[in-house]
Amino acid sequence: MLNSTLLLLGGLSGWEVVLIVLVVLLLFGGKKIPELMKGLGKGVRSFKEGMNEVTDELNKPVEKDQKEADKK
Repeated sequence: MLNSTLLLLGGLSGWEVVLIVLVVLLLFGGKKIPELMKGLGKGVRSFKEGMNEVTDELNKPVEKDQKEADKK
């Protein structure tokens, strides 16, 4: 389980992950990290909504063409 989790991190070893976490803690402090994660979550959510809008726009003409073909 641990090895498959680390594979998702680009092949980083356990010590490298610990070092990265410590550096982040030192740079931002414990109180700022929740705010950073909240902002990151909002950014990801906004990106997903944008991708869904693009997908909807791309599928819209196809649905319109299918409806016109069904009428004929």
